[in-house]
Amino acid sequence: MASSKKIQLYSLATPNGMKISIALEEMGLEYEAHPVNIFKGEQFKPEFLAINPNGKIPAIVDPEGPDGKPMSIFESGAILLYLAEKTGKLLSHHPRHKWETVEWLFFQVANIGPMFGQFGHFYKYARDKCKDSYPLERYTNETKRLLGVLEKRLQGQEYLVDDGYSIADIATFPWVYCLEEFYKASEYLGLNNYPNVMAWKARCMARPAVTEGMTVCKIQ
Repeated sequence: MASSKKIQLYSLATPNGMKISIALEEMGLEYEAHPVNIFKGEQFKPEFLAINPNGKIPAIVDPEGPDGKPMSIFESGAILLYLAEKTGKLLSHHPRHKWETVEWLFFQVANIGPMFGQFGHFYKYARDKCKDSYPLERYTNETKRLLGVLEKRLQGQEYLVDDGYSIADIATFPWVYCLEEFYKASEYLGLNNYPNVMAWKARCMARPAVTEGMTVCKIQ
């Protein structure tokens, strides 16, 4: 039975799903996790659509919203901002650093996720369905370009924002992990050509809360 005090997480251990379970672990928030098996279409069940009408994971329900009433939040970027404001953690209080964090969070949401996801689709899942080489070439080139943006940003600094580890890092590094572990594309993309990115990803993944958060809602 769901606790009336704990945040309810509806997710799956995909890059987007990992963002939220990692954030919850990092922020020390109590939560209950409910796996949503997108491979079986569970995201389209009426009870989930009542929480996220777009039928995508992740989503949360906070029994104690800003006005003291339950509140549901969907879209991973919005959830990260909500949790950061709720706890005062992983989003700088310094105005410049705060907006740099938001900037890089939106960079992930608008670029890294969609482009890496499309790359993975055509590289791993649609090779036997798409005879035209153009889609894979397009998304390969864009994935490498975005890795280059990250590589330059991380030159001489440990995290995406000088203020330290933040929701911007949590949003982004699972997607680099995905290129390696889910899509098995390390050699194809030449990930070793992005040493700053790979060192940053390793730093993030070495955190205990990350180790815990990445296993939440894992389909066996």
